[in-house]
Formats: sequence, C-alpha cells, structure tokens
Amino acid sequence: MNLKRIFGTLLTILGIIGLIYAAYIFINSSTGEQSIKTLVIYGVLGLIFFGSGIGLIKRTRDESNP
Repeated sequence: MNLKRIFGTLLTILGIIGLIYAAYIFINSSTGEQSIKTLVIYGVLGLIFFGSGIGLIKRTRDESNP
C-alpha cells in the first residue's frame, strides 16, 4: 500500500474528527468569546486537514492496477 494514501486517509479522518468536534462545540456553546475562538480553530483545522487529505488521496495514483 502506498504511504501517501495512508497519510491522506489519516489526514481525512483527522479532518472529519475536527469538523465533528467543531459542530459539537457549536451546538453546546454559550456566547462566550472562548467558545467562539475554539470553534473557529477546530473548524478551520478540520477543513484544512480534510481538504488536504482528500486532495492527497485524489492525486496519488494507485500502483496496484497496471
């Protein structure tokens, strides 16, 4: 198995976890400044990880197929 695909899958999973956690914070947050900062940080990092993981998976060719 290709190492880039494994790393892309890992980044995608971390991105999904970050986005789910940001949604959880959004649902259970009060209007405090600290929760908004946390929501933005986890949301942006989740989007970056998810996007880069999907991009890495799409750009990596499958070497097992001739």
